[in-house]
Amino acid sequence: MKNDFLTIADKIYSSRLLVGTGKYQDFIQTRAAVDACGAEIVTVAIRRTNLGQNPDEPNLLDVLPPTRFTILPNTAGCFTADEAVRTLMLARELLDGAALVKLEVLGDAQSLYPNMPETLKAAEILVKEGFQVMVYCADDPIQAKMLEELGCVAIMPLASLIGSGMGILNPWNLALIIERISVPVIVDAGVGTASDATIAMELGCDGVLMNTAIAHAKDPLLMAEAMKKAVESGREAWLAGRMPKKSYLADPSSPLTGLIGS
Repeated sequence: MKNDFLTIADKIYSSRLLVGTGKYQDFIQTRAAVDACGAEIVTVAIRRTNLGQNPDEPNLLDVLPPTRFTILPNTAGCFTADEAVRTLMLARELLDGAALVKLEVLGDAQSLYPNMPETLKAAEILVKEGFQVMVYCADDPIQAKMLEELGCVAIMPLASLIGSGMGILNPWNLALIIERISVPVIVDAGVGTASDATIAMELGCDGVLMNTAIAHAKDPLLMAEAMKKAVESGREAWLAGRMPKKSYLADPSSPLTGLIGS
């Protein structure tokens, strides 16, 4: 929609869909998917993607230049606060001092569920170091508020486990977070198809981040287009304001008075 923008850390974006850059066939397909979905923020796993660390290997920044996209380094694969902080210190060097980062500290390698005590610890350190922290977290409204109070610029609760494609399993907790948080709330992890993204936006989320749902679709580019439309339609529905739900009370679309022949 015109004049409806996402603002993160004082920067304005026209797209509310954020995407990851892993799991594609190659960097060419990655760029094609990003273009198809219209994303302006792309997140990159610093420990798994070459951004110049290895000069003899393809560099993602040649395909997704920082002059065109906001490159959002993330700490995928980190299991402690110390690991996450070190990783983002490296990212700041590789990206010429860029401050916007995505923090995720995982609890175990099987579920990839966030380790919240370590996440809170890392967030506090990174904010003090001048980073603008977008943070992956549990769908816990209390801890989400704590992260906001530490100075995080976006709260990113999971819909369900990373890569599961299970969609939004707890809309009630997500709604509580949206109600209590003043910085952007962006669903991160678990989206499997377009309807999941639409539901997130209809609940009032400010955006959706996904990777596997697009990269592992049978047709990634077509799914990227579908996700773009899903986020946009969900946002428009939320802005429009849905009709109230009514239990056991019919409300006919056409008036019952003045019927022909009555």
